[in-house]
Amino acid sequence: MINFEDTWNYLKGPDLWLLIGGKILDAILIIVLALIIVRVTRKLVNRLFMKREKGPIRITERRENTLKKLIKNVVAYVVYFIAIIMILDNVFGFNVGALLAGAGVAGLAIGFGAQNLVRDIISGFFIIFEDQFSVGDYVGVSGIEGTVEEIGLRTTKVLSWTGELNVLPNGNVTQVINYSVHNGLSIVDVNIPYESNVNDAENAINEIVATLPDKYDFIVGVPEIIGVQNLDVSHFTIRIIADTLPGFQWAGERNIRKEIQNQLYNAGIEIPAPRIVMYSGNDKEKLLDKNRERGE
Repeated sequence: MINFEDTWNYLKGPDLWLLIGGKILDAILIIVLALIIVRVTRKLVNRLFMKREKGPIRITERRENTLKKLIKNVVAYVVYFIAIIMILDNVFGFNVGALLAGAGVAGLAIGFGAQNLVRDIISGFFIIFEDQFSVGDYVGVSGIEGTVEEIGLRTTKVLSWTGELNVLPNGNVTQVINYSVHNGLSIVDVNIPYESNVNDAENAINEIVATLPDKYDFIVGVPEIIGVQNLDVSHFTIRIIADTLPGFQWAGERNIRKEIQNQLYNAGIEIPAPRIVMYSGNDKEKLLDKNRERGE
């Protein structure tokens, strides 16, 4: 039978609480040590990539940001996993060897049902290895456009320009449009009314586009007039193209339109508006008479 008096005395005695306090202290020390290792490792990684331009291995800034985050995450996962194993072994007295062996068998069984997880990890590896995109790139992927915030082994985080953070499994990244690798191309169509002369409009546009590279750092070189792109009912269209830094093609289009509109307004060239020509009854008869005369 259980001797309640002895049990009560044991619970009140210092031995039990010293044992519990020692175990808690061991767990706290392991956790603190793990946090210190993770923090120190992150600083070492930052310092390692700090002088990448002088080192023997040259990588782009885009790839540097991706590798830094990936290395930090992998180190954190490994350190925290080891810390959990140490707590289970030293604090709670679990047989870690048997536990890991059982976990291996269970993991093998679970692996058959976790094919999507394995696919995501493998896809994440190839995304990083092939440098399909990096942290900070503006991309279009799985119907989502935005800036890459983080690339993990399982998921990729893309921040839309309207503020939504999209978390995509790497296995769903089947087609990528990366706007941040090569220079962008701004394409601007300007409608000019037929009352205005083509040469006058082109001269006014050339005059203002020559000043744009000095005003906007993201415009590379002087924008070029391609020519008359289209003949419409009430106007003709002049097309202008301009090289921009990667990801700035839309900003280039907006600013080019603004500058050209101001220049055309100052030059007395109006932007055409839709027009409807109406004839009265008498005007219609006169028009028919003129057409008959032309036919004769």
